[in-house]
Amino acid sequence: MRIIPAVITGAITLSLTYLFSHKLGQVPPMGNLLSPQTGFWQNAEPVGEFPQQSVKLPALRGKAEVWYDDRMVPHIFADNEADAYFVQGYVTAKDRLWQMELQTFAAAGRLSEILGPKLIAYDRQLRRLGMIYGAEKTVKEINADPAIKTAVDSYTAGINAYIATLTPASYPVEYKILDYKPEQWTPIKTALLLKYMANDLAGYCRDLEFTNARRFFPLKEFNQIYPDFIDATDPIIPKGTPYAAPTAKALSPADSIIAANAAYFKFKVEQPDPDNGSNNWAVGGSKTRSGAPILCSDPHLGLSLPSLWYEIQIHTPGMNVYGASLPGSPGVIIGFNDHIAWGVTNGEEDVKDYYRMEFRNGKSEYLYNGSYRRADIRVEEIKVRGGASYYDSVAYTVFGPVMFDNTFPDKVTSQSFLAMRWKALDSSNELATFYLLNKAKNYDDYQDALKRYTCPAQNFVFADKQGDIAIWHNGQYPLRWKDQGKWIMPGTDSSFAWQGYIPHEELPHIKNPERGFVSSANQRATDSTYPYALYGTYDVYRGVRINQRLTAMSAITPQDMMQLQNDDMNLFAANAMPLIRRHIDSSSLTAAQQPYWQLLSAWDCMATPDSKGATIFNKFWAKLEDTIWYDEMHPKDSTILGYPQSVVTLQLLLKDSSLKYIDNINTPQKETLTSLVHGAFAATVKELSQLNQSNKLELGKARGTDINHLSRGIPAFSALHLNTGGGTHIVNATKQTHGPSWRMVVEMADKTVAYGIYPGGQSGNPGSPFYDNSVNDWVSGKYYQLHIFNSSEADDPAIRYKLVFSK
Repeated sequence: MRIIPAVITGAITLSLTYLFSHKLGQVPPMGNLLSPQTGFWQNAEPVGEFPQQSVKLPALRGKAEVWYDDRMVPHIFADNEADAYFVQGYVTAKDRLWQMELQTFAAAGRLSEILGPKLIAYDRQLRRLGMIYGAEKTVKEINADPAIKTAVDSYTAGINAYIATLTPASYPVEYKILDYKPEQWTPIKTALLLKYMANDLAGYCRDLEFTNARRFFPLKEFNQIYPDFIDATDPIIPKGTPYAAPTAKALSPADSIIAANAAYFKFKVEQPDPDNGSNNWAVGGSKTRSGAPILCSDPHLGLSLPSLWYEIQIHTPGMNVYGASLPGSPGVIIGFNDHIAWGVTNGEEDVKDYYRMEFRNGKSEYLYNGSYRRADIRVEEIKVRGGASYYDSVAYTVFGPVMFDNTFPDKVTSQSFLAMRWKALDSSNELATFYLLNKAKNYDDYQDALKRYTCPAQNFVFADKQGDIAIWHNGQYPLRWKDQGKWIMPGTDSSFAWQGYIPHEELPHIKNPERGFVSSANQRATDSTYPYALYGTYDVYRGVRINQRLTAMSAITPQDMMQLQNDDMNLFAANAMPLIRRHIDSSSLTAAQQPYWQLLSAWDCMATPDSKGATIFNKFWAKLEDTIWYDEMHPKDSTILGYPQSVVTLQLLLKDSSLKYIDNINTPQKETLTSLVHGAFAATVKELSQLNQSNKLELGKARGTDINHLSRGIPAFSALHLNTGGGTHIVNATKQTHGPSWRMVVEMADKTVAYGIYPGGQSGNPGSPFYDNSVNDWVSGKYYQLHIFNSSEADDPAIRYKLVFSK
């Protein structure tokens, strides 16, 4: 009778043995993952103190040490720059290798190699964006600059020196879960990381949506819905600032106002978050308590674990720089040294245009300037885990790659051939700018560094110990005539091509303004008197709020600046609520609706985590926008359009409450703004009642913030349901998966005092106590005072342990 259980037990054992030894679908070989010798157990890190360690690296030219402080921030001390960057590569890989590699795989369109055929469409899009093509051109520029080549080559060698120490047992845990191994780092991976950031910050454009919109809206209405300038904007360069006459001008063809076209586009391509941006500002000594300038920077990007940023100090005989670095790139991107501080916000300018091409013989030839030219065909091999490689042929034209054709994004919808002209694909060497900023000593050095920067467009804020403050709206912006690039343009000749760039010295910039501060928050750089055409999708109310507060403040301290970075005032809501009150008849609301109206009407417009009014407003305004625009923006033929910006909708309603778009032509009854507001509020209450019943009406519960693991598929490695405030239009720009990724406040006194925090930890290892140790403090709005060591402070009690490198 006991033979049956024995047989069953044997069968189970054999099944488990097979399961634990073979990969099934996307599940790794569980035996390897769970093995005590090589599995994830090996990735656990101790909580206690670490001893001093010595590391021999024959590639070093001299001596180097790394001091880790109480938050495991590495402070590199090296005899020369090459060794400093070598060690930076080594310690960054030690903490963040999997993240570094995954980001470059994503940028290169190689995720199918790891995750299988479901990622082919994503990989095709990245290949057609020309990411590898652009990275190859960047590597050529790097190699032509001896200083940057040394930095990148040294950094690369340091990463590979760390990879050489790894065994399957010591691989980062994600390699074990996904069942693959790290490969050698190369300079093109660093270049791909830069393109990854360029796509995130300068990859957004609305050419396709705007072209579709021109089929439905005459030019006058189009300009009303999608205006170049929004009245409420407080620009980076104060209104009324005089500008010199332009020294360059784009010559427009006779038909430069492109008429509505019969072609339209039904597909929607994944785009970066339009809220990718930042705040930064610098206040002069005349407005601070200490008399020294204070610079603040907080970039708003997608939040993930491991964090996008890696905090570091690099000290050599000619440089002492501290700040946030990008894992995969040498140097510091946002930070300060012994002389200056700098921060960046996204310029938001559109530097991507699409051109309709005429091809013959498949993709081999295209018409240009009266004759057919041979296209440069790049055959992109996309390797696919568990399957055959996918081959995609991408045609390159004088404008750039053909992003869309009869095979992409699908073969079902007949599409025109659209070539893409994107500034990020030009030859460039952005690393040179940050390399020079890391070593800069004054405004002239800062200005010289910015001349080398092209894309993505950024607002570089500056402060130094000599008392100067400044900001440049910096990058290479196409020299355009009015409206050039808003819609898909003809690509059959050079008439609609870019004609150069705005001269660098004529870019919007200001130094030591009379008001005592400079600031940017992704708003427009200038008022309408600026003589060059700049287009983009800009924020409005964050910049207004920052400028209002800085104007009113005096005797400013770093703590005041921390409070401003965490400011939860929703100025957009404050401007919208009077309009809403005018169109809500509270006496007509039902008993179920009354409590929600009381909460909303009494709301102070502060989007704090415990605010119920903030949740009600956010849900209600989204519903109202849908009510107004859905019938206009979703025609029967399913053309893809884009709603106007919320600020534009508000401005239109404030100017004209009988706006023509309010009345839906598809409904027999006459609709008014009052009826739409009531209808939207009633629909919102139905949605909110479920949140209220589950005690989740507060903003921090209804929305909150999720910081997902970079894989997006391992909840245990994520920080979820964080009780946060803030949001869109708010200085504290925290959203559900997006927000301030590095907050920094630097006082440029005789002895620099700096504070910072990001939502994560230095380690990329989920088994480390320093993986997410900063998350709760970030949620609470706290900061850490940054340890800025010099070489005489080797015995500082904040130093946790040391790595001593030698040849």
